[in-house]
Parts: sequence; C-alpha cells; structure tokens
Amino acid sequence: MRWVNLAVIIIFVAAMLIFAAQNFQSVTVYFLTFKMSAPHAVLIVLLYILGMVTGGSVGALMRRAFEGSRLLYDERSRTN
Repeated sequence: MRWVNLAVIIIFVAAMLIFAAQNFQSVTVYFLTFKMSAPHAVLIVLLYILGMVTGGSVGALMRRAFEGSRLLYDERSRTN
C-alpha cells in the first residue's frame, strides 16, 4: 500500500509541475481596489490553498455547532 500511495503522490506532483510549466504566462486579477499580477499557476495554487483553509474552517465550525447542539439535546433529554 505504501508503494501505491507513493506512486499517486509522484503522479500528482508530476501533473502539477507540467501544469505549472504550461501555464506560466502572467495574468492580472482585479478585486475592488486590489490588483495582482502573477503567473496562472501561482494564482491557481494560491486560490486552492485559500479554498482548503476556508473549507477546513467551515467544516470545523459545522462540526462544533453539531456537537454543541447534540450536547444541548442530550442535556435537555436527561432533565425531562
């Protein structure tokens, strides 16, 4: 199983390197008064990382809300 995981990682890294090499032309992104120029690959990687961070935060928030409501429900059901 270790070799399968290693092969998947190697294939993923190779695909990312090929993608970065083929998408190195510069692009400008505007947001309100913010302006950023960078290669396509760099912007996509930054957006991917931003998505991971925000997705993880939303997941943690939902998990905490679910656990809190479950504890509250358990507490109320014990008193009745």
